[in-house]
Amino acid sequence: MEYRRLGASGLMVPALSFGAGTFGGRGPLFSAWGTTDAREARRLVDICLDAGITMFDTADVYSAGASEEVLGEAIKGRRDQVIVSTKTSLPMGDGPGDAGSSRSRLITACEDALRRLGTDHVDLFQLHAFDAGTPVEEVLATLDTLVKAGKVRYAGVSNFSGWQVMKSLATAEKYGHPRYVAHQVYYSLIGRDYEWELMPLAQDQGLGAIVWSPLGWGRLTGKIRRGAPLPADSRLHRTADYGPPVSDEHLYGVVDALDEIAQETGRAVPQIALNWLLQRPTVSSVIIGARDERQLRQNLGAVGWSLTPQQMAKLDAASHRPAPYPYFPYERQEGFARLNPPVFAAPR
Repeated sequence: MEYRRLGASGLMVPALSFGAGTFGGRGPLFSAWGTTDAREARRLVDICLDAGITMFDTADVYSAGASEEVLGEAIKGRRDQVIVSTKTSLPMGDGPGDAGSSRSRLITACEDALRRLGTDHVDLFQLHAFDAGTPVEEVLATLDTLVKAGKVRYAGVSNFSGWQVMKSLATAEKYGHPRYVAHQVYYSLIGRDYEWELMPLAQDQGLGAIVWSPLGWGRLTGKIRRGAPLPADSRLHRTADYGPPVSDEHLYGVVDALDEIAQETGRAVPQIALNWLLQRPTVSSVIIGARDERQLRQNLGAVGWSLTPQQMAKLDAASHRPAPYPYFPYERQEGFARLNPPVFAAPR
């Protein structure tokens, strides 16, 4: 396993991390992801640790806290061997204080996460969404309190826009609060919006991308093909409306390119899709999920080798989408492109 710095921090994280969204299995969305119990989870954690995957990501909203509980049971007795990442801010109930990033909510959410995980600290504590109703100063001051209390080691965010990240970083610098070191983002061969604004921001400000749903919400598993019905066992039957949208034609064009490279390399389609992400700028870790041991072992095959530049270029071309404003001039016009280093230029 390769290890990388998490953004500009000193924390070393594995290139692949494990997403515990399949643990617990409560509710219509998360039961479709998986229903892994503590015994099964411990076996998956065993496999991860043997392969060098030391970071495990969860959230309070995953199965209404059950994911954190199952993960806590699975890592019991080996807490010092793992990096625990969790998230909060999304609604955990219908009450006025059950969502958001207020001081009260963050302190309560952190204490609840520590109890469910059976630990005294979280290595990476992330805001799962931007709370427009709470002042950024209040959010960062609270995170500062949690860090100084030893309950949180590093802070990050997930699903923020560019201006929300920059406002937070500027405020942290102004008041001397801990800076965010990670941004957990959706990024895949069929979802490259991250590259237009958030990737250049991460490069400039030292944020490491932790990638969620790297297989495009289950669409790049190798089971979906042009002209074929959706497999009976696909979770997309129940969860497609929850996830990132993609047109069928764009999906099939990317899958065609993946199939060609699979023939060249002998690698599985998911392994190729994951390997492409691991070679992209700012990516610190790619979260893989698995409902069973077979899926996990297949995903582990994404490391230890690299796509060739020609294969990367083929995937880049197949997955490219026209840039939205204000980025399309930087992609199409030489004068705009000359003003920006490569990472800031529109992706190809």
